[in-house]
Amino acid sequence: MSVRVRFAPSPTGFVHVGGLRTALYNYLFAKANEGTYLLRIEDTDQERYVEGALENMLDSLSWAGIPHDEGVVLTNGKVTDKGNKGPYIQSQRLHIYREHLQNLLDSGHAYPCFCSKERLEKVREQERKKKGTPRYDGHCRNFSQKEISERLDSGETYVVRLKLPEKTDIKFHDLIRGDVSMNTEDMDDQVLMKSDGYPTYHFAVVVDDHLMEISHVIRGEEWLSSTPKHVFLYQALGWEAPIHVHLPNILNHDRKKLSKRHGDVAAEDFRRKGYLPEALINYIALLGWSPKENQELFTLEELEQNFSLERVSKSGGVFDVKKLNWINSHYLREADIDKLAELAIPHLVEAGLIDESNVEKEKDWVKNLTAVLRESIDHLSELPAKASVFFRDEIQVEAGEAQEWFESDELRTLKQPLIEALSELEEWHESTIKKALKPIQKDTGLKGPKFFKPLRVALTGNVHGPDLMLVIQVLGKERVLKRLEKLPS
Repeated sequence: MSVRVRFAPSPTGFVHVGGLRTALYNYLFAKANEGTYLLRIEDTDQERYVEGALENMLDSLSWAGIPHDEGVVLTNGKVTDKGNKGPYIQSQRLHIYREHLQNLLDSGHAYPCFCSKERLEKVREQERKKKGTPRYDGHCRNFSQKEISERLDSGETYVVRLKLPEKTDIKFHDLIRGDVSMNTEDMDDQVLMKSDGYPTYHFAVVVDDHLMEISHVIRGEEWLSSTPKHVFLYQALGWEAPIHVHLPNILNHDRKKLSKRHGDVAAEDFRRKGYLPEALINYIALLGWSPKENQELFTLEELEQNFSLERVSKSGGVFDVKKLNWINSHYLREADIDKLAELAIPHLVEAGLIDESNVEKEKDWVKNLTAVLRESIDHLSELPAKASVFFRDEIQVEAGEAQEWFESDELRTLKQPLIEALSELEEWHESTIKKALKPIQKDTGLKGPKFFKPLRVALTGNVHGPDLMLVIQVLGKERVLKRLEKLPS
């Protein structure tokens, strides 16, 4: 069987990390099986339509680095199709749904329902009072063809519902959850076509997955209870159902499904904070999937080689920001410094630390600053706070060992020789700085920690930190001399 999978989000404004993981698992499964990964847009709920959301979603997926082989693409700012199974946007496929809906009406597997919203709510309220499952009571199921025709001719508003068989078990096999069975007594006659002429998700997804030859439906577990309806729809239309795979939810620390109210949960949120896409992808891959080896850091290529659905858990994975930060800090340390500096610039501009109009001139300085600080941050939005030490004339000395060195005889001994040597330095570079400091070590007899610790404290207020010569270069000659001159004598 040729593997064809799809990610089919609604364009409602952002890509949730749960959706991003679904896209990733579909992509990885396709890669592992030399299959095709497709992106389809499910926009039949027009009330949820958000202007520009589709473009933002495509941009987020592109940023995350999960390319699709077929489906909706963004080319020069324009949304187009790639592949021969389109259109890949549901609102452009209404004529296709109408054709298959008529087949269901003709075969008796669907029927028009004329119930008002008020009546439906009253029925649901009655069920709630009886502590039953709020569902449609089948009021329009058995109308005669004559009554249906009269209502249609009179222009009554209606929807089309699926006509489920009574007291029937519908069964299917899920690759993660095993055999699943649900009786139609616990199900609703699902609306297939709304009064506005748009199909519901439940109808459109079945038609699209069949016509696009989807072999495996890999989606979140929230769709598990709806799958029996989909399975019955396949049967009613005379089609073979795809293999179903329902992924565990991503949870917050209270083990409830992660949602927008829990804070930053969209790919765009993490992008804005300065997380690297390869770090986010690495982390969410581990939220539900466990590799064979005890490995936590994966490139996308390594994920492609190692991923399998057999090692996806039934239970949800807890989203742990600390673990994400640990992974991201690894990628920050490993990243190309020029690329990282480019990503750092918007954060420094937003904080007002560098002037947007002067970015080109500041690029080398930002590169050195990023090299100095990248080991002390979890994501790039932390950079401005860490960088503030390079913009102040005053330093804040840490308590404890740093304060002891700040008040030490060694620092008093070093103060004047440092000012004299560095004042005369014409080329301000870490290599020339290092060379200028060597005679001072020889003349004062202060070497190793007794030289470098008081010097670091004098310039940064801390005992430990990144490469001191690079720190001095980034601070700049003027600020270094100001800080040295303010030292106690």
